[in-house]
Amino acid sequence: MNHPAYGQHPRRPAGTPPEPAEPPGTRPPCDPVAAALGNASLLGIGYLLLGHWRPAAFAVIGTGGLLALTASAAETWCEVLLLLWWAAGIAHGWLLARRRAEHGVRHGQRAGALAVTVAVLLPAVLLRADAYGIEDRVNGARASGDCGTAVAAQGEVWFGHRLAGAPVVEPGDAVVEACHRLERAASTLAEAGRNGNTEDLERGFRVLTDVLGEPGNGRTVGAVLDAFLDGLPTEDSCDTADITGWLRDREPTRDVLDRSADTAARTEPAAALECGDDLMAEDAWQQARARYQHLLDEYPDHARTGEARGGVRKATLAIELDEVRRLVENTSDAESGYCDTPAGYSGAPPYRKGSHRALFLGDTEYTGRLPGSWRTGDPAEAALVVCAGTAENGAAVETCSYENEKSAYLPHRVTFHKVRIPLKVYELRTGKRVGPRQVQIGGGSCPRVLHYEYYGTYDYGPGDQLVSTAGSDVRDAFRPVVRR
Repeated sequence: MNHPAYGQHPRRPAGTPPEPAEPPGTRPPCDPVAAALGNASLLGIGYLLLGHWRPAAFAVIGTGGLLALTASAAETWCEVLLLLWWAAGIAHGWLLARRRAEHGVRHGQRAGALAVTVAVLLPAVLLRADAYGIEDRVNGARASGDCGTAVAAQGEVWFGHRLAGAPVVEPGDAVVEACHRLERAASTLAEAGRNGNTEDLERGFRVLTDVLGEPGNGRTVGAVLDAFLDGLPTEDSCDTADITGWLRDREPTRDVLDRSADTAARTEPAAALECGDDLMAEDAWQQARARYQHLLDEYPDHARTGEARGGVRKATLAIELDEVRRLVENTSDAESGYCDTPAGYSGAPPYRKGSHRALFLGDTEYTGRLPGSWRTGDPAEAALVVCAGTAENGAAVETCSYENEKSAYLPHRVTFHKVRIPLKVYELRTGKRVGPRQVQIGGGSCPRVLHYEYYGTYDYGPGDQLVSTAGSDVRDAFRPVVRR
């Protein structure tokens, strides 16, 4: 005898009236497997197959909330909670269907539930796999110090990746944030390289230090540092000297940033020397000498210390000569300017046996008559500085009597004196006072006719007179001054 197969209805003989419809409110039959598959979609499809609308709505709301929590928190425990929610929905749908008396195998329900579940879960699986691939590229780029590639890779992440694998892609956000900070640090360091501002340099290194304190950023920080160090020396040697000086003085931190000290040691000596030369060309002699001296102090064994010592000597001479010229310009008489405050110029010719050129200051009535080979207007060419005071009566030479119409019965007796000139003679090389403190110039006395002027009714005579001097007399008097 043939029996109908399990799950199939026997054929009804022709003409047999149809079975009565199910009473209103009767739940439709459901396959437990279909219910479990439907709930596996996380959309409560299994509950809908069972006719349970409220659990289905609750399932959708719960799934949405857990997905939102996972995407925002990006924590593994959120994914574990979502997985438990998924497993509980599957189990609950299967148990509800098994308790139904009208359950059985329904291939259509299974196929539909499976299609919906696959349509939901397969994209999620693919998105999660893609998330792992993105993060592998991000981590690989960071490990090689390539922030640009890491940021580009993380830029492929969208909301779907965060729903399907938030804990996977979330670390990439931290990488991007660190790379943006490094980008700002690189910009600050580049600005420091352009203007030599050590404050910008300090700010840039502070950011590098902060980012380096976060695990995994050693290579990216090193890449930014290397790019900055590769830009040294800069076009401005003094900026380079300031930067490398700061790098040399930076407190060691025993990490990748200490590489900057090696660059400073290689770059600073040449930068300091070139900066000194540039400052010399600008007549900034004090600053130039400081740069040369810095090289000698910090790198005493460097191959270019000879050049630095020569620079110090050259700058020192320029400073001394500049001071002498300033004092000379401020000299109006034998009691002012250089004559009052002498200064040495170690580049001046030495004061030794022989004749010397002198810079004559003060009263030039007589010194202006000296030969040009004895005088110079340039302090750089002088061995002596001679400050001449106002001429006054020196030693008496001769006394003569003179008469005129107004004093025929009372002749005038006139004493003639040598021309006495007070002197301050300085050795320019040392600024020390040397030589005679005065000279007396001889000359002619008692001329046959003495011309003078008088005012008033009575003539009291011309008084004592200075001898009349010739050029040879002046030279004879000053020769001991310029010749040693």
